[in-house]
Amino acid sequence: MGDLAQADGGRGSDLNRAAVFRILDANLDRAREGIRIVEEWCRFGLNSADLTAECKALRQELATWHRPEIRAARNTPEDPGTGITHPQEQQRADVLEVLQANLCRVQEALRVLEEYGKVYSAEMGEACKQMRYRIYTLESCLQAEQRRQVLRRSPLYLVTMPSDRLFEVVEAALRGGLRLVQYREKDAEDGVRFAIARRMRELCHQYGALFLVNDRVDLALAVGADGVHLGQQDMPLEVARQLLGPAKIIGCSTTNPDEMQRAIDGGADYIGVGPVYETPTKPGKAAAGWDYVRYAAERSPVPWYAIGGIDHQNLGTALQAGARRVAVVRALMAADNPTLVTQYMLGQLFQASATFPAIAPSVTP
Repeated sequence: MGDLAQADGGRGSDLNRAAVFRILDANLDRAREGIRIVEEWCRFGLNSADLTAECKALRQELATWHRPEIRAARNTPEDPGTGITHPQEQQRADVLEVLQANLCRVQEALRVLEEYGKVYSAEMGEACKQMRYRIYTLESCLQAEQRRQVLRRSPLYLVTMPSDRLFEVVEAALRGGLRLVQYREKDAEDGVRFAIARRMRELCHQYGALFLVNDRVDLALAVGADGVHLGQQDMPLEVARQLLGPAKIIGCSTTNPDEMQRAIDGGADYIGVGPVYETPTKPGKAAAGWDYVRYAAERSPVPWYAIGGIDHQNLGTALQAGARRVAVVRALMAADNPTLVTQYMLGQLFQASATFPAIAPSVTP
């Protein structure tokens, strides 16, 4: 505590000392409380032992600096800040907003502790600086885990196609429980794509759904999408990861076991398996057929989606082949009632996963 005596030109002012201690006390409380809020979600919302352990370690390290002489300076009745609030603090739209608010609170508190901690102890200032960097990493890991949990819980994947009913269909499917949407548009001008993608991202996030962009990493970054889906002729997956960072979702189309292995080795979060049937979405592309679906069911260590001509009528065939996740285009985009079709397909997929979690290789459609 010897450094504190220099806070007032060597005079060791009692007033300065009390003020610094109160600042440290308030921000130690603020940081520890904010981390605990994040920790509870990591523990009970994400069931992540690693993230929970990191939160706990940060709280305990902060506790070692919350020493008796700092606590003794607390003077809540005379603190003018206790009566100050902001309308945005009165309500949170969802859990993600709760997490974001508290991560920001922790980061701000650690910056304060880093600067005023230098007055108390150079060691404290450095320790809080390093903890601030750890919180930045925790935030990225939390975003990544949150997205990947939604991905793992999403057996139905809508890939859009140009339509006068685009937003109407997407929202109807979201109302039916859809939580994974890819915006696919090959021919529109970039300005049009940007406007549509930004609006669609907002719509998907209103329903807690992931929003991905087909092919275009630049567009995904520009609109704040949750990730991107790449084809075999698109940007290399490793380069896309460098641009997007670790928190975003990257999917990859595959048509055979070799492409599947390359995508997995490249770090794909999920893969598309198909096309199962020939489809106008991929003109001239030969169908991969059901053998590749069965291969993926037995071998893929990452989530995978059977794709290519699958709809509510032939979904049972896909389930028999081992598919527990399917990606669809016309099945929803051309549906008279996308909400009802979404509910039906999700019901079938969830029932199949609960009834037959392990796929017998001998089952053939």
